[in-house]
Amino acid sequence: MTQKKRGRHEDITETYYRGLMQSVGFRDIDLEKPVIGVVNSWTDVNPGHFLFDRLARIVKEGIWASGAIPAEFGVPAPCDGIAQGPGMHYILPQRDLIGASVEAMVRAHGFQGMVMLASCDKIIPGMLLAAVRCNLPTLFLTSGAMLPFRVGDKEVVTSDLKEAIGKRVAGEIYEEALRSWERNVCASPGTCSMMGTANTMGTFLEAIGLAPFGSTTLLAFEAEKLRQARNVGERIMQLVRKNRLFSTFLQRPSLVNAIKVIAATGGSTNAVLHILAIARRFGIKLTLKNFDDISKSVPLIAKFKPASPFNLSDYHRAGGVAAAMKSIRNHLDLSQPSGFAHTIGEAIDTAPEPDGTIIHMAESPLEEEGCFAILYGNLAPKGAVVKRSGIDSSMLRHSGPAVVFDSEEEVRHFLLSRNVKPGSVLVIRYEGPKGGPGMRELSIPAAMLVGMGLYSSVAMITDGRFSGATRGPCVGHISPEAWDGGPIAAVKDGDIIDIDVPARKLEIRLSPAEIKDRVNKAKRPAHRAEGFLETYRKTVSGADLGATWL
Repeated sequence: MTQKKRGRHEDITETYYRGLMQSVGFRDIDLEKPVIGVVNSWTDVNPGHFLFDRLARIVKEGIWASGAIPAEFGVPAPCDGIAQGPGMHYILPQRDLIGASVEAMVRAHGFQGMVMLASCDKIIPGMLLAAVRCNLPTLFLTSGAMLPFRVGDKEVVTSDLKEAIGKRVAGEIYEEALRSWERNVCASPGTCSMMGTANTMGTFLEAIGLAPFGSTTLLAFEAEKLRQARNVGERIMQLVRKNRLFSTFLQRPSLVNAIKVIAATGGSTNAVLHILAIARRFGIKLTLKNFDDISKSVPLIAKFKPASPFNLSDYHRAGGVAAAMKSIRNHLDLSQPSGFAHTIGEAIDTAPEPDGTIIHMAESPLEEEGCFAILYGNLAPKGAVVKRSGIDSSMLRHSGPAVVFDSEEEVRHFLLSRNVKPGSVLVIRYEGPKGGPGMRELSIPAAMLVGMGLYSSVAMITDGRFSGATRGPCVGHISPEAWDGGPIAAVKDGDIIDIDVPARKLEIRLSPAEIKDRVNKAKRPAHRAEGFLETYRKTVSGADLGATWL
C-alpha cells in the first residue's frame, strides 16, 4: 500500500495532502509522524459500543504520547439483539460491509497502523477481515462486559431475558415480572454478560495476542478499562516501529490456538462462521472438518451463561481468558507471538491458576471434548454446526417427526400458539445466507423453547444461525441451504429426523431418490431481497465457507 510521505519537503506533490491535514488541526511537526487509524464503532444504539466515544479519546491520547498522530473514523455497529426479526436480514451482511469500509478508508488515507475499537457479534469479525486485507500493525480494544442484574440470590443477563419470553408464553411468570426484567436486566452498557458471539470473538482476540488480557471479561465501566485504552494507544506504536504486521500474529498455529480456547470455554457457534471467513480471506486452509477435529482435541474446561450459572464477571474474577489458556497450555502452541509480550507463553505466565470451579483444570474437565460438533448426513452433506456443550445429555441423540417452517416468522407464531409437541424436530429452512437472505439468527425461537421447558424434548434444525447464547439441541448452518437445493428443502411434516451428536450425524429417513425428487419439486418461498441484499444473495458463499461476499 502506498504510504503518504511525512517530510515537508520530500515530495512537492504531497503539498495538497499536507494542506488538507493542516485544515483539521495537524501542524508541520505532526505531519512528520506516523498516522494511526483509530477505527471506532461507537454508536448510541448498541450497548456494547456505547462507551467507545470516551475510550477512543483515551486511545488517541496514548497514540499522541507515543509519538504518532491518531486519525479516528467510524464504521457501522449493529446490535444483533436489537435487530431480531426483520432487521436480522441486515446483520451478517454488515460483517463484510464493515470489513470493506475499513479497508477502503485505510488504503485511501495510507495509515501506518490501526487500533480497532469493537465488541459485538459482526463488528469484531468485520474488522478482522479488514485487518487481513490491510496487513498493518494492528491492535484491538473491546468495551468490556455489561453489569449483571441481581434478582434475589441470582444474577441474570440478557440470555435470561430471552428465555423469560418463553416462560411468559408458558404462563410461568406474569406480565409484570417480564416487564420488570425488561427494564432492569441490561444493568449497564457493555457486551451481554454471557458467552455469546461478542465475548467469543473477544476471546479470539485475546487468544491470538491482539487485545489485552481481561479486556473481554472486565466490566465496561471499571477504571482498568481506561488504563487498557491508554496502553493500547501506546503499544500500537511499538508494533509500528518494529513493523510487526497483522500477519505476524495471525498464522495457522495461532488460529488453531484461538479455536482451542474458544472450544474449551463453550464459545459461540457463530465463531465457526467467522473464523472460516477470516481463514479463507487470509488464504489459510480451514474446513468444518478441521473445526470438529480441533474441538475434539481439547477438553471443555468452562461453560458460561446460558449453559451454566456463571456469567462474564464470574469468568473475570477467575482469571478470564489468560487463566483458561493456562489450564490448557499443554494443548497450545505457546511459541506464537503476542502483541503485548514476546510470546503467548510468556503472556500467560503471570495468569492465575484455574480455580477448579469456574475454570477447571485440563486434567479434570467438565467434558473430554470442546464445545463444537460438526454433523454430516443426508440432510447436511456439507456439514452443520451445533454447540454440544449446551445440550442436555438426554438430547445428544434424538429422533422425532419434523414440523416444517419456511421462515423465522412462521416458527415464532407456532411457538406463541403453544402447540409444540414434545419429541418433535422443528425444521426452519430458507433462512440461509441466500434464502433469508442474510442467514438470520433464530435467537428468540431457540430461547423461547428453553423458557417453555421444551429444550429437553424438542430439537430445532435450520440452514440459518443460532445465537452464541443458544442452548438446547439446536443445529444450525445446514449446508447446502434450501435456497441452493439443499436436502433440507425436501423435508415434510412428519418425516423422521435423526440427530446423533456423538456420531456427528444428521439424517432424514428417506431414500436418496425420494430426497432428489422432492428437492426437484420444491418451490422457493417469496423471500424478497431488496437493495444491497439482492447483490448479497447473488454473491454470498455457503455457510460451510464462512458466508463471505466481499
